Formats: sequence, structure tokens, C-alpha cells
Amino acid sequence: MNAGEVREMSEDQLKTRLLDLKKEQFNLRFQKASGQLEKTSRINEVRKDIARIKTILTQKAAS
Repeated sequence: MNAGEVREMSEDQLKTRLLDLKKEQFNLRFQKASGQLEKTSRINEVRKDIARIKTILTQKAAS
């Protein structure tokens, strides 16, 4: 997901996507702790996507 795709989404879509990503992050942390996580780079991808969405939401709220 890049910033251009995020900017095209509505605020409701962004909030829904943010909630989904936070759930995924939670599950990835559990998989890592139990040794079941195979794609460790996904944790960083999810973190960056969450930050990207929060940034865009803040920008939309300011304008």
C-alpha cells in the first residue's frame, strides 16, 4: 500500500483499514512470540502502513 492509494480512500475506509491492520499486527506479534511467524518482514510492513494511514487521517482532519 502506498501513499497515493491511501489518499484516495475515504475517512471511513481508512479507519476500517486501520482497525484491520492493528488486528493483523496483534496476530503477528503472537505468531512471533510462539515461533510460528514465517514472514517476519510483514511486521514492519504493517507498522509502516499503520503510520501511513494515521498520517493521512491527520492531514485530512487538518484540511
